[in-house]
Amino acid sequence: MLRIDRTHYEAIVAHARRDHPDEACGLIAGPIGSDRPERFVPMLNAERSPTYYRFDDAEKLRVFREMDDRDEEPVVIYHSHTATEAYPSRTDVSQASIPDAHYVLASTRDPETAEFRSFRIVDGEVIEEQVEIL
Repeated sequence: MLRIDRTHYEAIVAHARRDHPDEACGLIAGPIGSDRPERFVPMLNAERSPTYYRFDDAEKLRVFREMDDRDEEPVVIYHSHTATEAYPSRTDVSQASIPDAHYVLASTRDPETAEFRSFRIVDGEVIEEQVEIL
């Protein structure tokens, strides 16, 4: 189960809506081994695409070094889908490389409704998990 603070939930949805029609992406860092998402880190979609996202390499390096310095790890890795449901695509699954992370998708296909779902993705297997907004 993903337990996420309402401000982080709202920040992800706002980022997704702000970047629409392109996919938005980022992460929420937390203390290593805690499974607590604490520090929201919106990132640049280097692809600037409505169907694909990729963290900018230089920004990703900077953010991961910063997490190392702060004894943090990515607890949540998020991105948006702009025209489809909030479910990992084949590309999303193939790129999921952090087994302990919660992979969050927010769909902006309906401007009136926030579709927000979380998944664990390990060895190509996608398992949806419950989300509790605190």
